[in-house]
Amino acid sequence: MTLMIIEPFDLVLYQRALFACLVIGFANGYVSAFVLLNRSPLKLSALSHSILPGVAIAAWVAGLSVVSAFVGAVLCAILVGLLAIYFSQKSKLSQDTSLTVLYTGAFAFGILILNRLGQTQELEHWLFGNILGLSDLDLWMSFVVGLLAIFLLTLFQRPLLLNLFDSEVAKTLGVPAKCLNYGVFTILILVLVTTLQAVGCILAVGLIVTPAATMRQFTNRVQPLFYGSAVLGSLGSALGLVLSYHLNLPAGASIVLVLTLFFILSIVIRGFVSLRQP
Repeated sequence: MTLMIIEPFDLVLYQRALFACLVIGFANGYVSAFVLLNRSPLKLSALSHSILPGVAIAAWVAGLSVVSAFVGAVLCAILVGLLAIYFSQKSKLSQDTSLTVLYTGAFAFGILILNRLGQTQELEHWLFGNILGLSDLDLWMSFVVGLLAIFLLTLFQRPLLLNLFDSEVAKTLGVPAKCLNYGVFTILILVLVTTLQAVGCILAVGLIVTPAATMRQFTNRVQPLFYGSAVLGSLGSALGLVLSYHLNLPAGASIVLVLTLFFILSIVIRGFVSLRQP
């Protein structure tokens, strides 16, 4: 059984993919705790879909490369998020409604551009990811962004949590709520963009939401939620990669599927434990 699990990692291709799974899974799992506590998974899903037109425009203007795609995706996601806030303030619509309209329109626009450019293969790559095809630059970007996200969220964890749970008290203590919100927003986008190469923009939200949703079934404490979600993200990503090798499945879909199964299992275990308690 052990030999069967480690078999794919005799190949350099899968060794690189395993490193990416561990790094991306850990960073996404850690960040997912903030997403869960902030109750913003649907907004994150919208932002993940709004990244595609940024990649498409970057390919159109500067050619499709790791750097151009990264810059285009980040700028587009930020633009969609800011426009959603602006439109909700200038209309009778909620921010969620504005965001839904904008991200679906942006996603459609991105598909049209990539089809117009004749880059259907790249379209599939960005929609569903290709963790086996990561370049050295992709790996470095994932590592640096993941490390930066974990460092900043850990450094400002107390004021961030205070702002989430009691914004009025945070204001009286001088916590810069707006700056923190924009900072977390930027970090989420950066983590999302580096996740695209692994599982694509459609499945990226699953990798950044599911670990904390699973871990939440077993703890009410903040620290176990953060670090437990991070470990769960890494473990689920690695197991998904192994599963994709043995069953000849797309790696991105396998990773998200394993994390989803973890979530379902956590619900079953929690329900069983609740029934056993007097």
